[in-house]
Amino acid sequence: MWPTTEHVPLPANVFTILRDIIHERAGIFFDDDKRDLLADKLSSRISDLGFTSFLDYYYLLKYGPSAEAEWSNTLDALSVPETYFWREIGQIEALSEVILPEYVTAHPGKLVEIWCAACATGEEPLTIAMVLEEGGWFDRAAIKIHASDASAAAVAKARRGIYRERSFRSIPKSLQDKYFSRVGDGWQISSVLASRVTYSRANLLSSAELEPFEHAAFVFCRNVFIYFSFEAMNRVVRHLARKMHRPGYLFVGASESLLRLTTDFELKTARNAFVYCLGK
Repeated sequence: MWPTTEHVPLPANVFTILRDIIHERAGIFFDDDKRDLLADKLSSRISDLGFTSFLDYYYLLKYGPSAEAEWSNTLDALSVPETYFWREIGQIEALSEVILPEYVTAHPGKLVEIWCAACATGEEPLTIAMVLEEGGWFDRAAIKIHASDASAAAVAKARRGIYRERSFRSIPKSLQDKYFSRVGDGWQISSVLASRVTYSRANLLSSAELEPFEHAAFVFCRNVFIYFSFEAMNRVVRHLARKMHRPGYLFVGASESLLRLTTDFELKTARNAFVYCLGK
């Protein structure tokens, strides 16, 4: 009988090589004091696969014939699903009320592409869709909202569009009632609003997977860099600077800053919200 994961240790030397291969593949970095956290996150995979050590798991990810399939499970296990509707709403209101009007005026008839690059279970792109719907933007311009996440499980939940009460802790109740309907013990997003967002799985460190979305003029990449190393952040931001539409607008989380990373983007304020701008 295989041992339970609570009895499978993660030695320091194995932690280092496992941590580094995850960092190389996904950008997520675990400091030395996060060894127990990494072990906890991957323990279910060790159990499910019947492994007796984390070294076995490392060899699977590094050399195994089923490595690519397993990486999807790894990214699901490492994902942080902490999100909710109306999170850091100031930036989205600034997009609708200040930035988008200026952009559409300067580029009449142009398709407006918005990309949520780390959408988790969909609350952020649906918040954007709701704000734009409330502002009448879908009747005033051609708008596409793309949403992607490295976790296939998170994307699957986003596509289902059913949310529990915790996701609604900041949204006005009137909008919850307007755009959602009760389904069992959850709330289902309306079909009209759901149709505004297209979901895909994409790893921010994979250039090939980012290609369908990277030319968007508006990119939301919020509250993901806090889990990345400086090196991984730099790699993603430089890639966006090369590929994004110009003028372009990059939105990051309130606790995130690009000022030490790049001079390609200029930090500006719009309606008391911060946005990084990419000039022509």
